[in-house]
Amino acid sequence: MTSYIGSGPYCYTHCVAMLTGVTPAVFETLTGSPFGAQIDRTQPYFDPCGWDPQIGVDAALSLLGWSCRRESGGDPVARLRAVSGPVMIGPLDMESLSYQTAGGGDHYVLLLEVRDDVVVLHDPHGHPYATLPVSEFVVAWEGNAVTYCDEPFVLRTGFVRDRVVSEVDALRTSLPQAIRWLEGATEAVETMASQTLEPEARDVLAVFGIRLGARRLADASTCLRMLGLIDAAEVMDEQARLVGSLQHPLVTGSPGFADGLRRLAPTYNHLRETLQAHYVFLVRVDH
Repeated sequence: MTSYIGSGPYCYTHCVAMLTGVTPAVFETLTGSPFGAQIDRTQPYFDPCGWDPQIGVDAALSLLGWSCRRESGGDPVARLRAVSGPVMIGPLDMESLSYQTAGGGDHYVLLLEVRDDVVVLHDPHGHPYATLPVSEFVVAWEGNAVTYCDEPFVLRTGFVRDRVVSEVDALRTSLPQAIRWLEGATEAVETMASQTLEPEARDVLAVFGIRLGARRLADASTCLRMLGLIDAAEVMDEQARLVGSLQHPLVTGSPGFADGLRRLAPTYNHLRETLQAHYVFLVRVDH
């Protein structure tokens, strides 16, 4: 097996990695994002039903022994000017970042400083030291286009390591939640295969959803190998290959997209059963 190294839309994970030094592949896996699939309204996603990045970030930080302060609301301009040191900003509306050409969707960035009326930030989507007028940044930061954003102007600061937890131990502790997240994923992908994608949903998958889903699955497979869970790792490697292979038929309109989803669907139940068996074995060994 050759692990993937390259670009990918890991915005919140790369923000946390810049602040804490955690391994991106491990952090993304600990968020729970690779373990499921869902349809939000008409939009398919290769992440669990009921999951969103804010839930995932909180879970991964806790598993690794880190904490931070989460703040929202208030006067956004005043809060920006009070920022000291790098802070994680998001979710925000990517389409409102005028230096970006990647289109819409939720996004996270690392704010470095505010100089006069300009913010300076590291955007993990390929833009180190990007700049943007404060007025434009505030529009993006409000997050009106982000479906899971219940509060505007969210930032995370004060990242502190409360206890030392190895990545292997964190991954092992995350397994019960990963198993729970997988419930219903097979049925969600079966539904995806039976529906005709709307143009907007097709665009999101083509630009963002498929490559993110495949990357998450490939990284999770690598992480399961770190635990010695070879059978489950092989299932997730198969899933990564199946999701990655959807890109060509989706973009070109050639046959195979629905068939690929139909092959993918039963792998989620298979993964759930395999992880359950592994977890029961690990518990017995520990005792």
